[in-house]
Amino acid sequence: MNITLLVRFVAVAEGLHFPRVARELGIPLASLYSSIAKLEEEVGAPLFVRNSAETRLTKAGILFLDTAREEIAAAPAPATKPVVPAGGKAKASKGKGRAPAVKGQPKPYKKRQGR
Repeated sequence: MNITLLVRFVAVAEGLHFPRVARELGIPLASLYSSIAKLEEEVGAPLFVRNSAETRLTKAGILFLDTAREEIAAAPAPATKPVVPAGGKAKASKGKGRAPAVKGQPKPYKKRQGR
């Protein structure tokens, strides 16, 4: 099973409020609903009873909660992202340019633009 689905399930099981949990996890509410639906499909039983008044775990959800916590604890830690050294954007070369000694002087054999 996907660890992300299990983490989302445990968060909802502890909070018992889908919109609040989605906000805490920083994901859209529809994504949270679809994650729970995928997990319920994998398990083969509904894990939550959702009414307009409340959200609560079913018996299968209560039993699955311990299993989910164990699998999350047994999962390897996520790989850390490599640290990218700070630096600016590389500038593209725009040709050879002119030597510092002649900067500010007109190019030889070039007419100066009139104003």
